[in-house]
Amino acid sequence: MAQKSDFLVVGSGVAGLTFAIKAAERGDVLLLTKREAQDSNTLWAQGGIAAVMDPEDTSQAHVADTLDAGAGLCHRVVVEICATEGPDRIRELVEYGATFDTAADGSLSLTREGGHSTRRVVHAADATGREVERALLARAKSHPRIRVLEQTTAIDLIMLSRFGGPELCAGVYALDTNTGKVETYLAKATILATGGAGKVYLYTSNPDVATGDGVAMAYRAGAEVGNMEFYQFHPTCLYHPKAKSFLITEALRGEGAILRLLDGTPFMDKHDPRKDLAPRDIVARAIDFEMKRTGSDHVLLDITHKPKDFILEHFPTIESECRKWGIDITREPIPVVPAAHYMCGGITTNLHGQTTIPGLWAIGECAFTGLHGANRLASNSLLEGLVFGHRAALRLVDSVLEAKLPDVPDWNPGSAVASDQAVVVTHDWDELRRTMWNYVGIVRSDDRLRRANRRITLLQEEIREYYWRHLVTRDLLELRNIATVAQLIVECAAARRESRGLHFTVDYPNLDVGSPSDTIIKRGVPAYLRKQSDA
Repeated sequence: MAQKSDFLVVGSGVAGLTFAIKAAERGDVLLLTKREAQDSNTLWAQGGIAAVMDPEDTSQAHVADTLDAGAGLCHRVVVEICATEGPDRIRELVEYGATFDTAADGSLSLTREGGHSTRRVVHAADATGREVERALLARAKSHPRIRVLEQTTAIDLIMLSRFGGPELCAGVYALDTNTGKVETYLAKATILATGGAGKVYLYTSNPDVATGDGVAMAYRAGAEVGNMEFYQFHPTCLYHPKAKSFLITEALRGEGAILRLLDGTPFMDKHDPRKDLAPRDIVARAIDFEMKRTGSDHVLLDITHKPKDFILEHFPTIESECRKWGIDITREPIPVVPAAHYMCGGITTNLHGQTTIPGLWAIGECAFTGLHGANRLASNSLLEGLVFGHRAALRLVDSVLEAKLPDVPDWNPGSAVASDQAVVVTHDWDELRRTMWNYVGIVRSDDRLRRANRRITLLQEEIREYYWRHLVTRDLLELRNIATVAQLIVECAAARRESRGLHFTVDYPNLDVGSPSDTIIKRGVPAYLRKQSDA
């Protein structure tokens, strides 16, 4: 029997929890999360939240920095909304119980990260996301109208045909990984807050849950998706054979850390006048260039010139993690490499999170609002989740409560059987991620994209055949989704014949100075460039 709610939220990071808390004031909320509730990209966000909290700072300056980092593709109205509404969302987090670092006078302690013209990043040491997740999750779990279901993996959106109108999203089918059963979840509004897709690449700062589920489901259902070629690679992930996906926050460079070659030579001054505080796309390409030039498998990030007490106070999480691997960051530099970090594109939405499918909303990293343009400014991600979680709830609570929930058939597995060849999933997962890393990474070319497209097309055929023959598992569903996301990234990258922001191609190394255009793709429609003035 189907489970019903007013609002169905898929994902338990900052955007999904913010929406749930707000929407629960007017209706019942069911929140699905595929592992434990705290398992999200939000939990691993180290740096902080960009917001104008200093009287000497201005929203106009925040807007200018964001536009500059976005390389001409940010939607200005969205940037202005986030910069203007951000401070209120920070104050709200504090009311919810979030504890951020403060200065001696009790005001919020602000740090600076690459691309910012001043200190405006609110933080909780170097584990800001963990504190945000803790506060929001505690608030959500204590609310009588919010129910959180863990170990529940969404499979596909439930789409209903409407006479004389477009298809309507009525909820999701989802796998209970504890029982192996597929359940039906219906709602008056379905909100995708599924985060990013870093696991589409071999090396990533993201946790295992980041498999692009929301984007893949929405695309399969017919939603419009945009700007998937702009995948941000964080310049500094810990390089160690046994350390997995540990991010070294940009705040280190904000506090004076220097990138060096293995012989100790600083190199960022050769790549950008802002040196180590250049935006992430520039820093990532600079590291990639120097690694290839010197044949090194990593570079060094050095903060040893700062006092030991300063390092321990500001970066306790990083100091502890590095010490676990035998690295004393107060006395020696940290070995680092770039890694896939943040998806700047996603499901296209309006200013309140509504997608091109009636009944479906998208917020947070899985959404393409236009805030990030061709490159995300540091610490604007948690900000976007807070702002659009709030805006979607404000618009939704009054517009959907009168809707009627339909009856839909339960999941039908057909003739599918349990698999005795899970090695197929493991092999395809590894091959897909290596293909994306080798051919669709920091530096691209037409030839590499063609190679990637051929391999991904073959892999998708294998995955599709395997999917219809066997009962679903979480691993299979995640593989299916990262294959879809990989296809979208490749097709969008091939359509953009210029180098801009995070998308750099050796075949088109220059910027197209024409009207700014977003890359749009939809099921059955090849990727194309759409001028922002026509959006």
